[in-house]
Amino acid sequence: MHHRIVKRHRRTVRTVATNAATALATVAAVVSVAVMVPGTAAAAGPTWAPSAQATIHPGVNTITGAGECTANFVFYNATDEFIGQAAHCAGTGAPTETSGCTSATQPLGTPVKIVGASKPGTLVYSSWITMAKSGEKDANTCDFNDFALVKIDPADRGKVNPSVPFFGGPTAISTTAIATGQRILTYGNSPLRGGVSALSPKVGFSLGDAGGGWSHSCYTVTPGVPGDSGSAVLTNDGKALGVLTSLALAPVAGSNGVGDMSRELNYLNAHGGLGIVSLALGTDPFHSPAP
Repeated sequence: MHHRIVKRHRRTVRTVATNAATALATVAAVVSVAVMVPGTAAAAGPTWAPSAQATIHPGVNTITGAGECTANFVFYNATDEFIGQAAHCAGTGAPTETSGCTSATQPLGTPVKIVGASKPGTLVYSSWITMAKSGEKDANTCDFNDFALVKIDPADRGKVNPSVPFFGGPTAISTTAIATGQRILTYGNSPLRGGVSALSPKVGFSLGDAGGGWSHSCYTVTPGVPGDSGSAVLTNDGKALGVLTSLALAPVAGSNGVGDMSRELNYLNAHGGLGIVSLALGTDPFHSPAP
C-alpha cells in the first residue's frame, strides 16, 4: 500500500508493502495513509451493468506494483472506460518527495490489477507524469494534483457500474468551495479492514479548503488508512468532491486531504491526451445517511 503524511499544505510519500503484517505495523508506528468542468459529467454515456451484478465499481481495490489502493469513480471517453485511482498509487520514489511534479512513478502502460476484473487494466493517465512532462510550475497544482486513470480491458466492460456502494451516486461533480463543517461522505476499502464492508462507508465533515482550492481537508471519526488511498469522497448531496490522498497532521491530526475532482479532471482534459474524459454518474439513486 502507498500512503502519505501531510503537515498542512505539504506532503510526504511513504511506500508500504501490500502484505497485511507490514501495513499493520506501519499503521501502529506512523498512523498515516495513502489514499478527482462543469459539463464533463455527461448525461449520455456507455451502457452499464446492473449495480447488483457489477464486479468493477467505485471502491474496488487496484494494485499497481506494490501499491494497493481503493478506486474512486468510473470515467469514460468516446472509446474507453476507466476507473480512477490516486497517482501516488503507482509511485516509486523516496518518502522525502513532496511534489507530484518531481516524484518518481511507474510509467504509462503499466498493468494494474483491478479486483473484480478478469484481465489487468492499464495505467493510461497520471497527473504526476503529465505535470512533469508539461513542466508544471504552480506549487499548489504540483502538491495536490494526485489523480490517475486505469483503462479497463474491453473484455471486462460488461462488468462495470459507476455507482458508489452504500451511498449511490455520484450525481454530478462538485465545482464550488466546500464550507467548514459541511458534511462529506467517503467509501474506503482498505485490506486492513479484513473485508468487512460495513466499515467502508464513513460520514464526516469539512475542515475547509487548502492549496487554492486544489485540496479539501476533511475529518471522519475513523480516518482513511493505508489502502484507502484514491477512494471516492462525496458531498452531502451526492456530488463527486474528490479523491482521498493523504492523512494530515494538521489542522486536525487524523484528518484526510482530498484532491479536488473538478480541478483534477479539468487538468486531465487539458493535458492528458485522452480526448474529453467524463465522470460517469451513478445508476443507483443517491442517499445520504441520517445524521
